[in-house]
Amino acid sequence: MLGTGSAFAKTFYNNNALLEAGGRTLMLDCGITAPRALYELGKGFDEIDAILISHIHADHVGGLEEFAFQMKFIYRRKPVLYAADTLLVPLWENSLRGGLEQDGCHTLEDYFEVRPLTEGVKTELLPGIEAELLRTSHIPNKPSYSILFNDRFFYTADMTFDGELLERMVKERGVTAIFHDCQLHPPGVVHADLARLLTLPEELQRIIYLMHYGDDQPDFVGRTGRMRFVEQHKIYAIEHGTVVSAAENRYDGKESVRKDA
Repeated sequence: MLGTGSAFAKTFYNNNALLEAGGRTLMLDCGITAPRALYELGKGFDEIDAILISHIHADHVGGLEEFAFQMKFIYRRKPVLYAADTLLVPLWENSLRGGLEQDGCHTLEDYFEVRPLTEGVKTELLPGIEAELLRTSHIPNKPSYSILFNDRFFYTADMTFDGELLERMVKERGVTAIFHDCQLHPPGVVHADLARLLTLPEELQRIIYLMHYGDDQPDFVGRTGRMRFVEQHKIYAIEHGTVVSAAENRYDGKESVRKDA
């Protein structure tokens, strides 16, 4: 996890992640703080093969301009850009064009190998990593997509509380682990708030890991029912859809910590 914070968090970086499989790396969203988080982890943009964008808020795309410039002019290659087909036009026109457009560069394709995704269609993003986009509610009239990985691991983008969806994902789709964005204080208008998430059945809470929280997150440790917090700069191993461990913290050098699901 590059970061686990909300859009306004300062202690915790933007809620972005790296997925690694088969010797390849995909960045899941690239917010304003993503370049700094990568730097602190000793990683460079050149180590990233592809990127997947969930929606176009700045804490999810604000680092894309630097990423695009570095890849084009320093590393001289086009990374793969995955995004829902409904996001590609607003991503360029409303988020990136003002900074990236220049002589000879007038489209996303000038910087990326663009691969549109269709909601509900499974696509292999990395060797052995298949993703399916599900449009979930966030801001009215602004598409936002949560991601189902390998039919077992559900990673929310930013979404309002939807207990029925979560229960369906488990009972009908076979999901065994959920990383869910969480607003710590009610009311949750554009995010699920902790109070609502605590109304979920305990057996469902046990597989939910909370992310996208505010800087006062330490005050809520031990107050999340059966749910646990995702920690920034930790490596989580997802095996068969279950969160089985958090490996070494590469930022501060601490020894690995086991986190049985």
